[in-house]
Amino acid sequence: MATSSLFIAVDWGTSHLRAYLCEVRAQSTLKLLAQRDGPGVVKANQNFEQTLIDTIAVWKQEYGSLPIYIAGQITSSIGWHETPYLECPINPEGLLNAAVSFDCDGHIIKALPGTKCTLQNGLFDVMRGEELQILGFLKQNPEYQQGKILLCLPGTHTKWVLINNGEIICFKTAMTGELYDLLCHQSVLIPNDCAEGEFDFKAFEQGCELTLGSDSGNLAHGIFSVRTRQLSKELTPVQAKAYLSGVLIGSDVRAARHASEWQLLSDTQVVVIGTKQLNKCFTTALNQIGVKCVEFDIKTATLSGFNYLFNLESKK
Repeated sequence: MATSSLFIAVDWGTSHLRAYLCEVRAQSTLKLLAQRDGPGVVKANQNFEQTLIDTIAVWKQEYGSLPIYIAGQITSSIGWHETPYLECPINPEGLLNAAVSFDCDGHIIKALPGTKCTLQNGLFDVMRGEELQILGFLKQNPEYQQGKILLCLPGTHTKWVLINNGEIICFKTAMTGELYDLLCHQSVLIPNDCAEGEFDFKAFEQGCELTLGSDSGNLAHGIFSVRTRQLSKELTPVQAKAYLSGVLIGSDVRAARHASEWQLLSDTQVVVIGTKQLNKCFTTALNQIGVKCVEFDIKTATLSGFNYLFNLESKK
């Protein structure tokens, strides 16, 4: 006889809260019933409990106090309930073992841990949420659980992650998305009255070419060209935003290309796991240096990761 279970999955990052009402059916398959969005960790002003309650209130009214799984920056030192960082190398299947459980308005919440690594240059790096998405991707694509593969998870804080036989070996973070947001809204580069317009991929590619082909350390000068190219009437403000995105993403890809932790050669393949727009941007930049890409949807990866952990918990 077919069985089903309901739970709420919450991907709560720096910029956005995304809550998913999920139904797990026979054979552990997941159906997304509904989605509700809310403010990210930074914009929630430390009012995390009420923010979550407000976001999922309609579901509680209909279904009662469902179990909740949360991942992302909400479990960090700037979030709600801090969970530990697990040291790489790590198999993401073990995330549930270090989860922190607590009660919120009658819901039992499991807050998932983050991941940390020490790079060859001695620097320390961390991530929260992406390890869940990596787990989901690997469960959806088991062929990538053998051998080495480089993943790119673009976003507010882009992650470049080296996977070997299903384990997270190490990763590097680039604040590409956050820099873009800051420079668009808190600098002289883009006019405050700039209208929204269709993303100009030609301007984006020009920005990529500038930093992909530049000397090391040329990023700061390249960023200022966003302003000068508007002054010279080469770019409209809308085009300048796409150009700025290209400058930053080109620099990010250039750094990944020369990373000592992996070999990003022209015949290698990178799996890009993000939104449709970001996937296209990073794939475009990587293609410019001859790197082949496979794109995967970040929402699908996120839900797959939550689904795996919920089913794992259900078997206990």
